[in-house]
Formats: sequence, C-alpha cells, structure tokens
Amino acid sequence: MGKRKAFTLIELLVVIAIIALLMAILMPALNMAKQQARTIVCRSKLGEIGVAANMYSDDNDQKVPSGTNVSAVSNEQMWFMLFMPYLAVTQTDFGDSYDPFGNMGIYRCPSYPDKEQALCYVINNWLFDGNDDYVGEAANQDRPHSLSLYRHHSRTIYLADNEYGPWRKIVRQMGNLGTGEADIQHESHLPSSDEETSPGLGRRIARRRHGKGYIALFFDWHTGHISTTGADYRGGLSANEEINLWKLRR
Repeated sequence: MGKRKAFTLIELLVVIAIIALLMAILMPALNMAKQQARTIVCRSKLGEIGVAANMYSDDNDQKVPSGTNVSAVSNEQMWFMLFMPYLAVTQTDFGDSYDPFGNMGIYRCPSYPDKEQALCYVINNWLFDGNDDYVGEAANQDRPHSLSLYRHHSRTIYLADNEYGPWRKIVRQMGNLGTGEADIQHESHLPSSDEETSPGLGRRIARRRHGKGYIALFFDWHTGHISTTGADYRGGLSANEEINLWKLRR
C-alpha cells in the first residue's frame, strides 16, 4: 500500500489564498445583508408604533402626543408611555418612581450604536403658522394635539431615528435628561445641522443610521427611508424642502 502524499507548502498557501479571496468577496455582501436586516427591523418597529399611535388617536378623539416633557401630556406621561398599552409592553416599577423602561424593546433600533439606549426615536414637536413660516416654534405641550390641525399627513414626519453622539444623552430610565431632548422643534435638530455640542440645539435626527439616511414614520402611519446624500446631508432637498418634511401647520 503506497504512502499517502501530504499537501505541499505551496498547495496550502494556495488554499489559504482562495479562502481569503472568498471571504473578501463575501464579507461586504454579508455586512450589507445585516444592515438591510436591521433596516427592516427598524421599519417594522416604527410601523408597530404607528399602529399604536393610530389606535391611541382612535381612543382619544383623533389626538396624538407631540411633547417630551413629563407634564406635557395627560396623566403626566410622555408619548412613548402613552403608546405602550397598545404595544403589549410590560410596564414595571423602578425604585420609588414609575418606570416604563422595564421592557421597551419596541423603541430600540438595532442599528443604534449604544445598545443601552432605550429611546432610539425622536418625535415631531415643531409647529408653524403657515406655508411661509420656516422658523416655527415648539408646539403647545400641555395636551395631545388633534390630527385635524395638521395638513399633509402623508408628507409630514411624526417619528424618526435618534442621532448618536457625545451631545446626545443615553436614556436608560425615567428621569434621565435625554427624555426631554427626544423631540424636533428647531432647524438645528435636522440632519443637515452641524451643531454637535449643545444638547438643546445639537442635531437630533440621525444623518446616516440606515445607509445614507434614516427611517421615518409619517402622520398617515406609513414608514419610509429619507435620504441624506450630498455634501449638505439633505438628499437633494433645499433647506425649506427639508423643513417641509417636519412642518406641523396650525
């Protein structure tokens, strides 16, 4: 019986080179597939939140919350707390204070860099006096607002991906400062803003969370990907067109 011939060093190197080449070809495709899967999950979660918002409005005279202060809406609950009964989310007590973060996976985007962030979305709280107003102001936060006050539901964003950066607070539980900064009410909060130092005025909408853009939930409860391509991060939109995506008109 003849002796079995072993691989030569050259043959082993050729095999290793082929494996390395295959990995180099497959890894970008695998990473892209993972990113696409995270985007699908994010859109699905925002879609579920949209269903909850729609159910909430049906039960509350076609009104939806927009503010982020604890005292902004009925029963001293923020918008994400108001939707939780419609999302089959378990609410728990945290220490001596009421805390809804015990099981808040629905508000966590799988692409958010810090996995401790419990609130990965920001809400539209930007009210304008009309078509010619491009400055706006924070909406009245004393109560939820009637949907009948707002125009162009299918073209106006309600929720979007929260930005990540040292100026953005990580929300882990009620009482964290970041809960009061999870809304959009100023031009400096938009993806095109370069303000990255002030928690109050710093960019709040993610520039590049899902590919070159972010995921948004609109007032008619559909979701979409908003492009931020280009040097100005406006996806080909003018400054006024970018603001129009967020315009809550009186």
